[in-house]
Amino acid sequence: MTRRLLVILLYLGAAALLSVAAGWGAFVSALDEVERRGQSDLRLTSQRLTTQLQSYAELAVALADRPEPQAQVAGRGASEWVSALLVRHADMTGSAAIFLTDLNGLVLAATGEGGPSVLNGPEITRAAQGALGSSHRVHPDTGRRLYSFAAPIFAPDGPVMGIVVVQADLRLIELDWAGDPVPVFFTDSDGIVFVANRTELLLMSRHGASGEAVHEGAEVKPFIAHRSWQAEGRDLWWVDGGPYIPRMALHLVQELPVIGMRGEALISLAPALRLGALAAAAVAALCLGFGAFLFLLGERRRALAERLSAEARANAVLEARVEKRTAALQAANERLKAEVRERKDAEAALRRAQADLVQAGKLSALGQMSAGLSHELNQPLMAIRSFAENAESFLERDNPERAAQNLGRIGDLARRMGRIIRNLRAFARQESEPIGRVDLGAVVEAVLEMAEGRMGQLGVTLKWDAPDAPVMVRGGEVRLQQVVLNLVSNGIDAMAGRDTAELGISIEPGAPVRLRVRDSGPGIAEPDRIFDPFYSTKEVGASEGMGLGLSISYGLVQSFGGNIRGVNREEGGAEFTVELQPADMEAAA
Repeated sequence: MTRRLLVILLYLGAAALLSVAAGWGAFVSALDEVERRGQSDLRLTSQRLTTQLQSYAELAVALADRPEPQAQVAGRGASEWVSALLVRHADMTGSAAIFLTDLNGLVLAATGEGGPSVLNGPEITRAAQGALGSSHRVHPDTGRRLYSFAAPIFAPDGPVMGIVVVQADLRLIELDWAGDPVPVFFTDSDGIVFVANRTELLLMSRHGASGEAVHEGAEVKPFIAHRSWQAEGRDLWWVDGGPYIPRMALHLVQELPVIGMRGEALISLAPALRLGALAAAAVAALCLGFGAFLFLLGERRRALAERLSAEARANAVLEARVEKRTAALQAANERLKAEVRERKDAEAALRRAQADLVQAGKLSALGQMSAGLSHELNQPLMAIRSFAENAESFLERDNPERAAQNLGRIGDLARRMGRIIRNLRAFARQESEPIGRVDLGAVVEAVLEMAEGRMGQLGVTLKWDAPDAPVMVRGGEVRLQQVVLNLVSNGIDAMAGRDTAELGISIEPGAPVRLRVRDSGPGIAEPDRIFDPFYSTKEVGASEGMGLGLSISYGLVQSFGGNIRGVNREEGGAEFTVELQPADMEAAA
């Protein structure tokens, strides 16, 4: 009896070891898939963070190359103009703050008032040495986590004479991926979590700092309690971090030297543990069934002579048990196959959805380009039709000289249309012809010449305060004509059918030069949306109702380094103001 018990215990021990080995093998095999997906998620999140931060670095370098900050650092620019430039770029890029400092960090211009008068830090020191500097810190007053880039401004003869500092609010960046299912966090060289998609991980120390520790003016918390062990070269953690952190997780790491941080992720081990437990249970069931078979076979051999009648019953019971166990194993195998098929179907659906999104983006861009081209060519085509009709009338009146003048204008407009197409194509690719000196008064005169016939038909009264001398600004002649033509056409359309229709145009020299276009129409219903693409207050189906003119004009004026805005006048109607840099500022810079 003792020997039989010892054999049974040894067999059960061997079965337990085999089940554990099978479960561990299935767990390790599942870890490969868990690690692959986790590495993909960590790499994607790290790339997104690096790309978003690099955009702020590129902004700092681009601003350092602009002539306005260079002129301000050299003592030749206007601080109000440079501050407005910094505010505009901060609004467009979502930067927390932008500063212009001298070589010692003294702030010369900034995006807001009440900020520091002197900047210091490793990024300032690095930029003063002629390289792009970066650092991160917690703002001592607001508690915001900021990542700063400092780009040097070089003097014409080589040395650094100023610095542009761009600060990014990391909380705004985290909003894009705060709902990701995988906890991802980024630690700095001090082992402190500075960026994370889980707020409970922020400002925790990987080195076990106490609650009294301080990092850049912010209280640092000790890291979530955990125990770690190694499995096939992988770092596995037992974590107690709350409901949104997996209790058992695979810890993955990716170094990010570009931003000086280390990306880390905690991937839940629950799927791998379930698969390992299922495999262990299946092997244990097999071993128990086989052990029961051996045990019953031994009993049958030992009592063959005494219990022949009981042998049949024992075999029947054994066969029933084997069949039941086999059915259970087959059902478990089918469930595993179904789960694998569901996962493969889900991955295929994800790839199809991604392809559909890419194709939709291409079709949207193509539609916007076609709509913008038809809108920009419509005005010259209308002018060509008007001149052609006038030429026909002059020929009927036996006045070939005036007809030839109209035909010459048609040729000029055809050439202008060719330039418009080239400019629209360049604008769509974010390209432009070189900016030079343009007489703004001559541009307005050319536009009024094209719009003269239409104003006469609609009974529009023109009040044009032409300047006594040329007003030279920085821009492109054809593109600037398109901006003025869009404003004049919109004003004429707004006054159609009204008893009083008066269009006012004036130029105010200065720095900047201001072009004002006023009308006596109903005004602007939504001033905040007038420069949005495809926003229009005109009737659906109208020939000029696509809502692209002001959006394109806004982009053209921005490319000249200027600004455009529209407001409602107190006496009624709308007024658009275009601000452009005077041409003499280019020489001064």
